[in-house]
Amino acid sequence: MSIGMNHPCHSDYSFIPIIFYEDRNFQGRHHECMSDCADLHPYFNRCNSIRVESGCFMVYDRPHYLGHQYFLRRGEYSDNQRLIGINDCIRSCRMIPTHRGSYKIRLYERPDMGGQMQEISDDCPNVQDRLRMSDINSCNVVDGHWLLYDQPNYRGRTYYLRPGEYRRYSDWGGASPRIGSLRRITDFN
Repeated sequence: MSIGMNHPCHSDYSFIPIIFYEDRNFQGRHHECMSDCADLHPYFNRCNSIRVESGCFMVYDRPHYLGHQYFLRRGEYSDNQRLIGINDCIRSCRMIPTHRGSYKIRLYERPDMGGQMQEISDDCPNVQDRLRMSDINSCNVVDGHWLLYDQPNYRGRTYYLRPGEYRRYSDWGGASPRIGSLRRITDFN
């Protein structure tokens, strides 16, 4: 059973970029989503597989884009637990818009854009080695969309940042100011 087109996660397009399935291997009830959805719970109780037909998405284990964040690009995720380490509790999703321009992020060692500032315009697999900073307490995403990771080499918990100011690490959902690596979101195929 799929959900109709007249709910908050849909617009009037015939192509659906992301489909959530209650069971593994794309089985059971499913929910088709075209855009950001702050609360997926009314549409399904559990999610064990996901198909991303187009673009990139962040999915969250809590409503309103809170909790653990997981980055998904176009592809099939037949078993969420095994393939991306997420349990069956997907409660919100955010579509990442395509960006065709430069990338720039300013990282600050203190809250409220204070202390030492480093500006980055490319991927950084190891923040400590490259910037001599391990704690990022605030940042300003000037251009593009970025992923922060709490460990080097794009590992560990992931945080999605879109353009704007993040005055404290909790603004991007961080549990601590420790950031190990960061990368631009450039691959939308």
